[in-house]
Amino acid sequence: MPATTFNSKLPSTATSIFSVMSALAREHQAINLSQGFPNYDPPAALRALVSEHMEKGHNQYAPMPGLPQLREVLASKHLESSGLAVNPGTQITVTSGATEALYVAITTVVRPGDEVILLEPAYDSYSTVVELCGGTVVPYQLKYPDYSVDWAEFAEHITDKTRLIIINNPHNPTGTIWSKSDWEQLEQLVQDRDLYVISDEVYEQLVYDGQRHYSLLDFPKLFQRGFATYSFGKTFHSTGWKVGYCIAPGYLTSEFRKIHQFTVFSVNTPVQFALADYLQDPETYGGLSSFYQAKRDYLLNQLAGCALRPVPCAGTYFQLYDYSAISKDSDVDFARWLTKEIGVAVIPVSAFRSVESDERVVRICFAKTEEVLAAAGSTLREKLPA
Repeated sequence: MPATTFNSKLPSTATSIFSVMSALAREHQAINLSQGFPNYDPPAALRALVSEHMEKGHNQYAPMPGLPQLREVLASKHLESSGLAVNPGTQITVTSGATEALYVAITTVVRPGDEVILLEPAYDSYSTVVELCGGTVVPYQLKYPDYSVDWAEFAEHITDKTRLIIINNPHNPTGTIWSKSDWEQLEQLVQDRDLYVISDEVYEQLVYDGQRHYSLLDFPKLFQRGFATYSFGKTFHSTGWKVGYCIAPGYLTSEFRKIHQFTVFSVNTPVQFALADYLQDPETYGGLSSFYQAKRDYLLNQLAGCALRPVPCAGTYFQLYDYSAISKDSDVDFARWLTKEIGVAVIPVSAFRSVESDERVVRICFAKTEEVLAAAGSTLREKLPA
């Protein structure tokens, strides 16, 4: 057999920081507040419905775009929240989690040589898919401490090669949310340009302190050039089920589905049936923001006596903490030290950036039981007192 040379499509991609920190937490028996998933079960009624539909025999392939009854209830949900009449037959596709939705949406529009603007820190899958498509990431750096967008500066990143802008709102890892003005300024910037927008809205239900979540769907002109992606895993504490969906105008959805059908074809059937039933109650989403706001506030209270300084969090289930009063180390070194020596695992925010930053900030996931958050708080107050 002749010798061959294998060239990686992702030569600079290593094991994700989430896997690394979780492994380090296990090795040192640290309290794991790094990886972003809850340590409690989905609602009992939803679990019962999944079991019920499995017993009814709903265990084979679902229709490629998703169950019609699930897409219909989603269309009703978004009509109520945004006022946009979404066609469930031609504009909604059920996906294998939001990660698949993002992968397919990016792949639908990005071609070799295209530029894609990411607002960094940014979720790590975005840049990887852009690279696989032969595109070039153009990072716009959100700046500590408010991580807001300077729209005049942002505009300088748009060129004739810009094909796509990816937004995450509410934003992981910073916990910020976009105002109506932010969306309107984006709309004005792109109105005469041949480019697309992806709005990653997996934390849409997790917005705090009485603020409103503004969606891509609230801006019809933007929606006509965009994709909005969602995750039931984030909403209903069921990340392992891997069910999400994508909403896009018909001309984009038809292209999206061409790739979706050869990526996973269809998605977990009994879970789709269960969600279609569960979401019939318009109050299903009620209480989610208050549930997670209480967890955010509980974490803030538990860490109030330690030297970590919280950064304002308006959404998601992540809280940033500034550690500059404790160490001058890089956030990666600090996160490793905190895990090994203190016993609490966190995520360095630099893992979400493609360029270096001198910010000393780490991310903590508060989608945990009070027992876990209390144990972490006790450890940090004792070993890192204010």
